[in-house]
Amino acid sequence: MDSNLVIYNTLTRTKEKFEPVNPPLVGLYVCGPTVYSDVHLGNCRTFVSFDLIYRYLMHSGYKVRYVRNITDAGHLEGDMDEGDDKFAKKAKLEQLEPMEIVQKYTIGFHDVMRLFNSLPPGIEPTATGHIIEQIEMIKQILANGYAYEVNGTVYFDVEKYCKEYNYTILTNRQLDDLLENTRELGGQNEKRGRLDFALWIKAKPEHIMRWPSPWGVGFPGWHIECSAMSSKYLGDSFDIHGGGMDLAATHHTNEIAQSQACNHVQPAKYWMHTNMLTVNGARMSKSKGNGFLPGELFSGNHELLSRGFSPMSVRFFMLQAHYRSTLDFSNEALEASDKGFKRLMNAYGLLDKLIPSSHSSIEIGELSKRCYAAMDDDFNSPVLIAELFEAVHLINSIYDGKASATSSDIDGLKKLMNDFVLDVLGLKEENHQTDDLGKLMDFIIGLRSEAKSNKDYTTSDKIRIGLNSLGIQLKDNKENVTTWNKI
Repeated sequence: MDSNLVIYNTLTRTKEKFEPVNPPLVGLYVCGPTVYSDVHLGNCRTFVSFDLIYRYLMHSGYKVRYVRNITDAGHLEGDMDEGDDKFAKKAKLEQLEPMEIVQKYTIGFHDVMRLFNSLPPGIEPTATGHIIEQIEMIKQILANGYAYEVNGTVYFDVEKYCKEYNYTILTNRQLDDLLENTRELGGQNEKRGRLDFALWIKAKPEHIMRWPSPWGVGFPGWHIECSAMSSKYLGDSFDIHGGGMDLAATHHTNEIAQSQACNHVQPAKYWMHTNMLTVNGARMSKSKGNGFLPGELFSGNHELLSRGFSPMSVRFFMLQAHYRSTLDFSNEALEASDKGFKRLMNAYGLLDKLIPSSHSSIEIGELSKRCYAAMDDDFNSPVLIAELFEAVHLINSIYDGKASATSSDIDGLKKLMNDFVLDVLGLKEENHQTDDLGKLMDFIIGLRSEAKSNKDYTTSDKIRIGLNSLGIQLKDNKENVTTWNKI
């Protein structure tokens, strides 16, 4: 199928025309959460961004297999295979089994993603569910000569790999710089080289999460799970691999190395990375005390927040920034997004109240083309949203009688808003009492019409003014039909 979509590829540092390996099929792999704690907003931003990408690819006619893993084993505190296992440490703190920790925070993660109206991936594999696949991949890497075993732990041999492949192809960093910024082994480490990383780690006697392997009882390293699971479900070479930009330098760099050492091919054609979050201009982090969880953002229960903001307002806020741009949280920015989201959804709610005319003073076709052009330009959601506010202006103008539209153009507006507001951006009306409110408004409008028929204009005006003070505007057209909208 022909597509105008271009994607910024981290691998080549350029925008490239999107040409799937096997169209119309698209393989999409996104690194999922490490479920030892509540999912943080940085993760949420990444998953909302890839939900947008997933939605638009499907909207464009592609059959997408979306795989997003759950890391539930093998993730040590330090990227250089050091420190405690994150799950074991949290389990000790909460006096639970590690898999209870996994279950608790996996459920919490899914709950948050549902609040954000993110579509679930087609496949959500776990590291613990794919130990066999990881062991088989490690065996192949060893057989190909790119790894070595020391006392039950298997390490990837980066120096050997570098003789045939470019280890820093994803980040374009100099290997010498990496070595300078990695401390000396000092004879206290089993690794042969400073950049070597663990594929399989020998379990200490007290380590709870452990499995038998050809090298003894142990557990997988963090990086091998994504290489094993992406190749199992998407093939050795697939279309898009995504994640947060913080994963590029270590996790994704090592994924590429593992996959090429095993299968002799680059695992993904396009690598996509989302940018970081900041709060009032400073990078969000627990150590700075400026980080808040999604639940705190929704409830407003945090000292940095003036109030709570609804999940859809936050989703809209995230999508107002391009996925490769820094996203800065501030009360002012969230307030502005909340107003913008409500204005967009109010206009959407007016679509069924628009009265068609015999002629039209608006043009829908060009607006629709501009919406597609925005998304085809590396999923540029902020430009799309700007175009949708042009549609909002048209809807309000038609509703106010300042513009006219034929029934065909009104249908075009409805399709545009359904396609891009609901389907692509994944936004939805949050007022679950809309139907009840509609029935109530029909009753109140009936009372006002009755008052007007009885020439009781005092009561009629009182109803109109009172509703206006509550944020509901009444409109009487030439045929004396009354409609309403939230203002």
